[in-house]
Amino acid sequence: MERRNFLKSAGMVGAASLLQPSWAWPSAYQDAPRYFGLHPFVAAHPEAVFIKRTQVADKLDGAAKMQEGKALARELFTLQDTPGFSVTGKVAMKPNLTCGGDATPALMGIITDADFVEGIVEGMKEKLGLKGEQFYLREGNLLGDAYCPNSSSMNGYKPVAERTGAQLASFDSGRLLSQANLTTFEEGSEVIWREVPGGVVYQRIGYVAPINDEGAFNFNIAKFKTHGMGVTLTAKNWQGTNVHPYVHYCSAVKQQFEDSPAASDVNPDYRAQVQALYDRHRAGGVPRWDRPGTIDNWNSGAGMETWAQKTLDNHAASRPTFHMVEGIYGRNGNGFEKGPGVGGRAQDFMTNLVIFGQNAFKVDIIGHWLAGHEPGNFGLFHSALDRGLNDRLNPREIPIYTWEEGQPVSRTLDELERFPLVTYYLQRDYSGGTESLYHMLDQPFDYGP
Repeated sequence: MERRNFLKSAGMVGAASLLQPSWAWPSAYQDAPRYFGLHPFVAAHPEAVFIKRTQVADKLDGAAKMQEGKALARELFTLQDTPGFSVTGKVAMKPNLTCGGDATPALMGIITDADFVEGIVEGMKEKLGLKGEQFYLREGNLLGDAYCPNSSSMNGYKPVAERTGAQLASFDSGRLLSQANLTTFEEGSEVIWREVPGGVVYQRIGYVAPINDEGAFNFNIAKFKTHGMGVTLTAKNWQGTNVHPYVHYCSAVKQQFEDSPAASDVNPDYRAQVQALYDRHRAGGVPRWDRPGTIDNWNSGAGMETWAQKTLDNHAASRPTFHMVEGIYGRNGNGFEKGPGVGGRAQDFMTNLVIFGQNAFKVDIIGHWLAGHEPGNFGLFHSALDRGLNDRLNPREIPIYTWEEGQPVSRTLDELERFPLVTYYLQRDYSGGTESLYHMLDQPFDYGP
């Protein structure tokens, strides 16, 4: 039997016995299924990462991008008659809608592609019978007291919301996101509070509703681009689910919470805990953790430890989430406008891939590798092992499948095309180093036996 046909058969047989209730295989004998879930093979393999190669010739081809999203959604999601996610429930989507993005050719690479997201929404509506009003597109920086309540990133997404019926700028309470703030939030309809088990920096986090609401389907769709934290994929994109001031991970904790009623949600012992973790990781050889600075300066080894622990607190507090990276086109540089291109501008490249899976850190390890980097060179992944949010660091130990015609095909890393994207993560410009501002972290890393 050919490998591909074997996997098709194995997916069906294995899924029937391995799936958990929340992702269960649908029955063919119920006329009106009440639940939906993931494709059975994807659901049965939370340890795996999947890669879909898209076929888009130009980043401005909206119809092609939309079709890729729609086709993928129709393949990935299935109706089922056993408990999963209710077909009458909410789909809480988190595209990258950070400040500074726009629908213009020069800025569209800053955010998750709007046409692709529209295709995902329409594909889920068609396959699952969902209504547009069940979809919520969320970003914490769009709140009234956050960084960019009137962000140009909305320009490409407002038409998507209008066409699909998805909720973008308003809450179920009737208020606009730009009208809401920490002191006036209505719990449940505007903010969802979650305790952080074993939190290092945060003890409690507020989420833009309905992210992390009971019964909602959390759907994280990041952008394939670089940033000061490396390649800003699903782990970092989930940062934007937080309300102000929790959402500002790059800021020093004191700066975030000074004179804020949210200060009581900060671990009073965070400084000692972060410092101890940093000291241990630096002594253990985490690459670039020797870059000078304090835990209050993100662009240093110690500061990156603070950012990593905030990120891990966020994922520890969250309900199960499906993670995806839109990489129809990828972007290098600082995550926004600046980069190594002409005039100091960031550059976009047709990379034609979508990465997805159930574990953000596994998805991101493979995403970093596909962007040309060696994942072991990034401290976040080491810290995720410590916190029990991932169980492996070596990308060669993560099962990888390409997604072809709606079915998984087992692959090795060496079979996959890579797309080098330079970052400005912890530049080695200290202790005599002369590394370029924008650089690759492709240096070999010893993962051990």
